[in-house]
Amino acid sequence: MLDAVTKRRIDTARNILVGRVPDPKSQVEQITIALIYKFMDDMDAQSEELGGQRKFFAGDFAHYGWAHLLRAGLGGQEMLNRYAEAIYRMPENPGLPPLFRNIFSNAYLPYRDPETLREFLKVIDEFTYDDSESLGDAFESLLAALDAQGDAGQFRTPRHIIDFIVAVIDPQKNETILDPACGTAGFLISAYKHILAANTDANGAVTLTPDERRRLAGNLHGYDLSPDLVRLSLVNMYLHGFPAPQIYEYDTLTSEERWHDFADVIMANPPFMSPKGGIRPHNRFSVSSRRSEVLFVDYIAEHLTPGGRAGVIVPEGVIFQSQRGHTQLRRLLVADYLVAVVSLPAGVFQPYSGVKTSILILDRTLAPRAHGIAFFKIASDGYDLGAQRRPIDDNDLPIVQAELSEYLQRLRAGVALDDFAPTLGLVVSKERIAADGEYGLRGEKYQEYKTTATQWPMAELADFCEVSKGTAITRKELSFGDIPVIAGGRVPSAYHNAANRTGETITVSGSGAYAGFVSYHDGPIFASDCTTIKPKPDFAVTKFVFYSLAQKQDDVYALQSGAAQPHVYPKQLARLRIPLPPLAVQRELVAEIEGYQRVIDGCQAVVDNWLPRIEVDPGWEMMQIKDFCDVSKGTAITRKEMSLGDIPVIAGGRVPSAYHNTSNRTGETITVSGSGAYAGFVSYHDGPIFASDCTTIKPESDFAEAKFVFYSLMQRQDDVYALQSGAAQPHVYPKQLALLYVALPPLSVQQAIVSELEAEAAAVEQARGLAERMAARIAAAVGRVWGSQ
Repeated sequence: MLDAVTKRRIDTARNILVGRVPDPKSQVEQITIALIYKFMDDMDAQSEELGGQRKFFAGDFAHYGWAHLLRAGLGGQEMLNRYAEAIYRMPENPGLPPLFRNIFSNAYLPYRDPETLREFLKVIDEFTYDDSESLGDAFESLLAALDAQGDAGQFRTPRHIIDFIVAVIDPQKNETILDPACGTAGFLISAYKHILAANTDANGAVTLTPDERRRLAGNLHGYDLSPDLVRLSLVNMYLHGFPAPQIYEYDTLTSEERWHDFADVIMANPPFMSPKGGIRPHNRFSVSSRRSEVLFVDYIAEHLTPGGRAGVIVPEGVIFQSQRGHTQLRRLLVADYLVAVVSLPAGVFQPYSGVKTSILILDRTLAPRAHGIAFFKIASDGYDLGAQRRPIDDNDLPIVQAELSEYLQRLRAGVALDDFAPTLGLVVSKERIAADGEYGLRGEKYQEYKTTATQWPMAELADFCEVSKGTAITRKELSFGDIPVIAGGRVPSAYHNAANRTGETITVSGSGAYAGFVSYHDGPIFASDCTTIKPKPDFAVTKFVFYSLAQKQDDVYALQSGAAQPHVYPKQLARLRIPLPPLAVQRELVAEIEGYQRVIDGCQAVVDNWLPRIEVDPGWEMMQIKDFCDVSKGTAITRKEMSLGDIPVIAGGRVPSAYHNTSNRTGETITVSGSGAYAGFVSYHDGPIFASDCTTIKPESDFAEAKFVFYSLMQRQDDVYALQSGAAQPHVYPKQLALLYVALPPLSVQQAIVSELEAEAAAVEQARGLAERMAARIAAAVGRVWGSQ
């Protein structure tokens, strides 16, 4: 686990470089080179302590040693020249192994500012090569800076998703393990850690023998076609204790050199996109396609040993697209390889893609004996689906991992599955999957066949609605009239003067991160980038259909297909089925729901519009915060110092991220987030708090009520946000906050104002709670029609 001190060093090194080296990839390269440079010197020092000799900085390269580089009295320009010369010449160093020679190949210093280099090397000097896991974790933290889409659709896989797949596949110490699109070696590192954890005794000692460790190191293999990613993978593996990593620059789809290499375990997140014109693969593949995602899955399936298994992340196109190659691949998988499909939320790869993905679990031993395939749906992976991916409480991963593991164990043991009823999944027979010839692997498709308690018939939208694609519209056709144009199905983006769009309409967003978003319009609408759904009045009430679809919003999102740009198409929506009671029942339900909705709208208006308002009297004294408050920077805290106690640790000043067992933090405290997108966010804590990445403000009780100061700052939240400084990473510093002025009335007046504002806040919370109860009633009302499924 990456500790706070190591993370701070990495962040500091990047912040020093950002002014001179703005490109994140170049920052990673410079830190990589400097770390390896420093570690080579550390290894030389260790060798000397044990009676050996220096290997890396010897002979002609002795004067490049770290101590010579940072010695007191060495001028800034001389230090810069020596370092730049050293990294340029390092490939000539006879003491370098091939791995290090590759790291320094074509290395250079991209800036010429001695002070920047001096500050940067001071931070690097704080790292020590001691074979601790923190070095590998530090490098993985650094690689997170490369969270961006590559030219070939390469997305960095979130660590918790990698760990989930590894836990399900459960690689063993004697098995060969491959990632044919390894990126920065995340799957291989996670597999290694998993195996170590499985071979650790009660005292925490790893029980692998030296021979088993050597075999394990030789059993982990990775391929990637990008030389830059291969280089980063090599360093990542090396820092996790692999002296000679088995990572190769190799094009898995077009080269035949390693076609006859097989593996017991394969885990991968292959590139999602294909170049223009498609991949031109060799002719050894079983499936005919030019799509990279199809070919990679085919490759993985065909390169498992007879008892092998795999976990692979795929875009939704692999799950249900009807092109010949996709269908051919699914037929192959269902027949011989596939045991389970795990649907992931659409935002897992945010902020750089909203693509909807799933995990395919393959097992060549279990698939032939299984009569069905298990489908699981993860609605939440423990993080919100916004661009920042902040931790939340909802997390389906542990439940699905436990239920999927139980399913696989039952298959291995030959235990009957008749009573297997997962809470987040279902098992579908292979015969049903194959029935329509498309071999679709979307679990929601088969939920329709489960027993339902609804008394009403289920009908496809196409049977009683006009389902059509929105018409494209050019800028020349737009004018400011009274017909809103909905682009993507979310909000009006312009107005059109055509009058041929009338009546109630349901729209479903056609593309983008929110493809599948269902909305309702009670007047004329021009839908330019979405599907429009218009129920036939003799069969259905428009608002009834809308509420029915909105109740199943997650199922509509699950229809997303496409890689970089997710889409939901009319033909998919047309096949959706909903219960269809008589018109009188539909109208009755709509009337009930709209009664609840009116209450929600009123409550929401209260919640949205209330802000603490303090009317400042001109006679009140204006004081700077520093004059009556203790203003201090939160203290960094390491993982070792943390344990589950009763003191929440606030990182960034927004939500507790862990707990600390010290009891020296007491009383009321105001925190202001110190960094990140919400730098400046003001919050209040009425109990003990440990603020690790924010400013804490504690008013002196003789001068001010803590809540009065909090409400004063909350009223000026925009002014606090305006204190942000920094480019790549916004910051708000204590010295800025300390200079803010607050109007302070007498203490008794502060207390009276706080009492009034607290009463208002309580009323707002009551409104929020009432809105939540009404929303639950709406869900229950629609649920009565759907029945239990």
